[in-house]
Amino acid sequence: MKIAEVLCQVLRMTRIERKTSACQDAVLVRVRTDDGIEGVGEADSSPEVVRAVVNAPYSHNVACGLRELLVGENPLETERLWHKMYRGTQYFGRTSVTVSAMAAVDMALWDIKGKFFGQPIHRLLGGKRHDRIPAYASILFGRDGSETRDIGRRWVDAGYRAVKFGWEPMGPSESLDLELVRGAREGIGGAATLLIDAGCAWDTRTALRRAQLFAQFNIGWLEEPLQQANVEGYAWLRDRSPVPIAAGEGECGAEAFRPLIERRALDVYQVDLARNGFTDAMYIRRRVEEIGARVCNHFYTSAVTAAASLHWLSTAQEAFLFEDCVEDSPLRHELTIEKIQAVDGEIAVPDRPGLGVTINEDFVRATLVS
Repeated sequence: MKIAEVLCQVLRMTRIERKTSACQDAVLVRVRTDDGIEGVGEADSSPEVVRAVVNAPYSHNVACGLRELLVGENPLETERLWHKMYRGTQYFGRTSVTVSAMAAVDMALWDIKGKFFGQPIHRLLGGKRHDRIPAYASILFGRDGSETRDIGRRWVDAGYRAVKFGWEPMGPSESLDLELVRGAREGIGGAATLLIDAGCAWDTRTALRRAQLFAQFNIGWLEEPLQQANVEGYAWLRDRSPVPIAAGEGECGAEAFRPLIERRALDVYQVDLARNGFTDAMYIRRRVEEIGARVCNHFYTSAVTAAASLHWLSTAQEAFLFEDCVEDSPLRHELTIEKIQAVDGEIAVPDRPGLGVTINEDFVRATLVS
């Protein structure tokens, strides 16, 4: 069996809002074999940039598009192909969007492998430890405390026992930040887990002050209070914070995670399968568990990444929470025939071969840009 085609499709909603949401457009990578098996993967990045990485022609041996590197190869040899892609793109890759494009390919290759062997991916990764995982509703803040309170109430009423609020308008104003977190806690009640995503808002000392102020609301973690590249700042903050510190969603590949892990900079390492793929995500998970920290998935795109995240997270020693994007976006809910979403606060791990999802071709045709 050989790879016959690598297709990159950009999808986009008709109306794009000015907000921090990766659920408005998408890039699908579809890898097809010469005996008719198709695997699908998704990258969480700028779709057009990912497409350029996949489609780029040969320049020289370490600056080559992914399609050029893959056609004619055996799709079952996932680790070898990961290293071939890494080597063949090292002049424009290594820890960047190139690795995110590789992640989409890697996801598709594992989907093919699962379909070829008739097994769910989690079994090929070594076996799941969890059939169902507690999920948190992941959503953006409202404009103020009152709107945030209403949003929180909605998702607790929907059955979630944990809710995360993120990004703007958090950051510039301490008083508004406190209002937002207070509104969030009031909305979800005292029993539910409250998670706060600051969206890379502060310097280290400001982040420590916010962590101290937010502790009164019993938050489960403070996510990305600093810029993503500030490894030393995260290590400094984690040593002093009264609440757990989470980050990692923007990191692409093992090389990007290595400094965070070696410095033991975080309490929770958030791994996005659409930026890391299965091959590197399994390595990252093992390293994080070795240092006694926790992993959680990051996911704010379609059900393709939701399914991939579940296969990966189910193999962890402690799958304590699953990030479940609850954006009211057709891309989140209609790209696949299967609905991958929590019910009564828990989400089931897929058990069909490969990723266990089927692309809705009508939706693809309706949203296809190119």
